[in-house]
Amino acid sequence: MSQTDPLTGHARPYVMEDALSRSLHFASYETQSRMWLSDPTALALDYTQTMMGFLLFNPQPAHIAMIGLGGGSLAKFCYRHLPQARIDVVEINPHVLALREQFLVPANDQRLCVREGDGADFIRDIRGEIDVILVDGYDRDGINNRVCSQVFYDDCRDSLRPGGLIAVNLSVAHSYYDTFIERIAHSFGKQYLVVRDFEKRNDIVFAWVDEVSQQALHGEGRPAEVPTEAWSELAPAMNRVRRAWKLRPRG
Repeated sequence: MSQTDPLTGHARPYVMEDALSRSLHFASYETQSRMWLSDPTALALDYTQTMMGFLLFNPQPAHIAMIGLGGGSLAKFCYRHLPQARIDVVEINPHVLALREQFLVPANDQRLCVREGDGADFIRDIRGEIDVILVDGYDRDGINNRVCSQVFYDDCRDSLRPGGLIAVNLSVAHSYYDTFIERIAHSFGKQYLVVRDFEKRNDIVFAWVDEVSQQALHGEGRPAEVPTEAWSELAPAMNRVRRAWKLRPRG
């Protein structure tokens, strides 16, 4: 179990490595992030692949915001495969940020900005500018309270451009799971979709404002805007998103 730093009030994660991967942990029984040593930009955990289902709603986002860095899996994947996107990543735990180089997260440049801060504050101060928000704000104690509140989901809605969406990682076993779903529905109405990951431990909730394109959701192959290399890695998760869309209650 990780220890809490009395100066910052945040838990210190630790890194484990074997012949195939490097992983970030707050506790030995739970993996926060994993990186394949042979392919550092690949998405090793299934729930991260499922979060990329936002590409079926918006294959060419111009501005992506990420709440929570972890080992940087989503940031690295988007940076590599979505060259048209500006990516803002906000991480509240300085000890997680300190591991950035170990997980080969690229340096900040014109496309990528990784910063220390409270994701709830970052989203609150933006209005109508973001295409996609990826919410994966977990620490040793579970999901951070500020990024699962009603105010936060309302702020997410207000920060999105028309047709924008959020993808939220929720633990199926969390005691407040139903409450989180109710809050998302309160902010976005019936415009949300729940997709369970392959390991059946996490649900990814997509929620959007106004109308979203449904062409890729109803299709079967790769959206033309998504690189072939990225699609080959994401295809099984994208198929789950499409199946969930077909079964989604209407009305």
